[in-house]
Amino acid sequence: MGILQFLILIVQCVVVALAVTTGFAYLTWFERRVLARLQNRVGPNRAGPAGLLQPIADAIKLFFKEDFTPVAADKRVYLLAPALAMVPAIIIWAVIPLGCWNIAGSYEACFVANPGDNLSNFFQIADTNVGVLYLLAVTSIGVYGITLAGWSSNNKYSMLGGIRSSAQLISYELALGLAVLSAVMWAGTFSMREIVYFQGGLWAILPQFLAWIVFMISATAEVVRAPFDLVEAEQELAGGYNVEYGSMKFALFFMAEYIKLIAVSAIAVTLFFGGWRFPGLLTLGGIIEEATGTGLATFLIGILSVLSFLGKVALFLFMSVWIRASWPRIRYDKLMDLGWKWLLPLGLANVVVTAIVIVIVPGDSRWVEGVLLFVLGLGMLYGVSRLGGPAIPTSPVDFARFEPPAVSQSESKSV
Repeated sequence: MGILQFLILIVQCVVVALAVTTGFAYLTWFERRVLARLQNRVGPNRAGPAGLLQPIADAIKLFFKEDFTPVAADKRVYLLAPALAMVPAIIIWAVIPLGCWNIAGSYEACFVANPGDNLSNFFQIADTNVGVLYLLAVTSIGVYGITLAGWSSNNKYSMLGGIRSSAQLISYELALGLAVLSAVMWAGTFSMREIVYFQGGLWAILPQFLAWIVFMISATAEVVRAPFDLVEAEQELAGGYNVEYGSMKFALFFMAEYIKLIAVSAIAVTLFFGGWRFPGLLTLGGIIEEATGTGLATFLIGILSVLSFLGKVALFLFMSVWIRASWPRIRYDKLMDLGWKWLLPLGLANVVVTAIVIVIVPGDSRWVEGVLLFVLGLGMLYGVSRLGGPAIPTSPVDFARFEPPAVSQSESKSV
């Protein structure tokens, strides 16, 4: 690696880290504003215009808040747990292509299957051929921070939150991995850049619609978001695994949750919604190149690709906030039933069906393959909905049987 490449790598890491942490701060503002609008109440509107300075006010409050450590806690693990939760949330961005700006050549290299060494994408830190495996490995580490935080605090409520987190996250990782496996099987590669390239003309949301449904439910449970935030249920656990944390140590858990929410939204966009691709982007690049030249066209297409990617991620974040505003927290046994009895079998069935269709349908018939997988996925969803729905009574209920017994006049006077 030359000096120039090393400097580019440092700049990429700094830009991504700053962008992710800033995005976390204003995702909290976005969530509060959207929740206020959906629930017909007042959101943040005091710190700055429309509450835009509220994240800065929250950061100042957390910096100067009293920091304490429980006397009976395991101090080394207690201090290490927030870092174990925060670090995976940031390093997961290393293999996600946020856009395509080909520094070394033309914008056309972004749309080529195997560009060779001439593709130096500034908006992706590492283009490795095992990018999906890297994502699965890093997302699995996050459970350690939450579990160790609950154990090291030496508090029974924290401990219960840690036990819940280990059971919940490990359970839903299986369904999440199967959903990702289905998308990888359809694209035929573990490289995140190659998966984005393969979705040119047909995004994976059509052939892998069932995998996307399983992925979104499992990812919501993985980032401990409502209605799956059972590890920090106030009614039962007084705050859960982080009840003994304050000041910036609590803020690190808070940051990790929101950064992972942005990350899983970015992964969903990359695997199922074409990543940074957008219809007509290549054609637009040719028009700009004829008018201004290759260099400016490459730069503008790079900026537009990032805007396309961020727009799709923002749509997923809005969907997550919408779900939080609409769904109540479910019971813990129902949470585990959903993961083991429904999502896991659905994920396994989708993997089997995807493998069969890929083998049967010719390789050059992508649309036929996609439509067939879409129809089969809808069929499996409909079958599951029929199996899991409430029983419909075949005869009207006689509510007269449930009326209280009549009380005589003498009994009423005595009462």
